[in-house]
Amino acid sequence: MKFLELISALAGKYFAGLVILIAVLAYVLPDSFLFLAQYITILLGIVMFGMGLTLKPVDFKLILSNPFSVIIGVASQFIIMPLAAFIIAYLLKLPPELAAGLVLLGSVPGGTASNVMVYLARGNLPLSITMTSFSTLLAPVVTPLLLLLLAGQWMPVSPVAMFMSIIQVIIIPILLGLIVSRIMPTIVDKGIKIVPLISVTAIIIIVSAVVAGNVENIANAGLIVFLAVVLHNGAGLIIGYFIAKLMGLSESQRRAISLEVGMQNSGLGVALATAHFGPLAALPSALGAVWHNITGPIIATFWSKRTKE
Repeated sequence: MKFLELISALAGKYFAGLVILIAVLAYVLPDSFLFLAQYITILLGIVMFGMGLTLKPVDFKLILSNPFSVIIGVASQFIIMPLAAFIIAYLLKLPPELAAGLVLLGSVPGGTASNVMVYLARGNLPLSITMTSFSTLLAPVVTPLLLLLLAGQWMPVSPVAMFMSIIQVIIIPILLGLIVSRIMPTIVDKGIKIVPLISVTAIIIIVSAVVAGNVENIANAGLIVFLAVVLHNGAGLIIGYFIAKLMGLSESQRRAISLEVGMQNSGLGVALATAHFGPLAALPSALGAVWHNITGPIIATFWSKRTKE
């Protein structure tokens, strides 16, 4: 177990490098990774099950004790990122499937990796965890509605089908994780440190499968999609920070909201895009999984060396 905990810590520390490495390998040797596509939904469910294992009632306490910061953060997340994706898709004249995929990336909730980045950035970790949890629980309703409103012009959107998909791959696994942690707390406490290893492995496999299945698309449109993802991520990080500042929140809260808004649950984006739009639409989320885990550590390192107000 100690060995697994060490490997888990290393995997979390070097996540960005591992994602880049596997993405390059999948691009160069796609045939070796194509078979993994059939496991994307299952792997995302495993990641969400791990999230459920780590959730505690205290993670939602902030909604009652300090709702203003949570509302500002979650509202920013579900307004800034979808609208930024919509505008960028229009300005860059992305093809319909890629445009819908970018809007989808902007409409999913925050990813769990943001919690680690907020901790490293010396941001408000309880706010970060609450935002991730709350936005994830809102996702079955909010994400399909945002897609219907903003992406419906590019691709047909079925809100009911997407609602059911999110319930199956996000909500049910989280609930199962919560139940297991309640029934077997001692076992869960002993094994909780290897959850990051499982999550990192799952995300790496998801990215490799999408890259392998989109080699030709990446060669033809990879640069423009990457530019879109970079602009989208930057918009979330910057606008999220300054909205929090405008609302009078503390520096630690600004950092948390910035990283939460900027870093999306790209695994969910990949799964939903693959199931409802097609493999090409999954490309923005796959590239997002790589890019978010490059900018996140860079910003976290920068902020960790600066004093808070």
